[in-house]
Amino acid sequence: MKAATITLATVAALVWSVPAFAADQGTAGVVTGINRLNGTISIKRVQSGTVGANTAAEDFKIKDNAMIENVHAGDRVNFSTSDSGAAKTITKLDRQK
Repeated sequence: MKAATITLATVAALVWSVPAFAADQGTAGVVTGINRLNGTISIKRVQSGTVGANTAAEDFKIKDNAMIENVHAGDRVNFSTSDSGAAKTITKLDRQK
């Protein structure tokens, strides 16, 4: 009985950790707007292929305002997000060259 409880607890911990890893994967997009006063950025995700190519831009909070110092509207970026309550927060932002 004790071994079954430990096994179930381990499986539950692994299942809950999978979304955290999935959210940390990098995503490509194009910056459509930046609000430096509010610490937000709008990014339109770049889709591979033509299916769903007309996606709308999403608004994200910025973890650290220093990340958006060298980013401007129209720049292609790679970014990683995490969910923090109601808003998605960008944890990593790299401008493509």
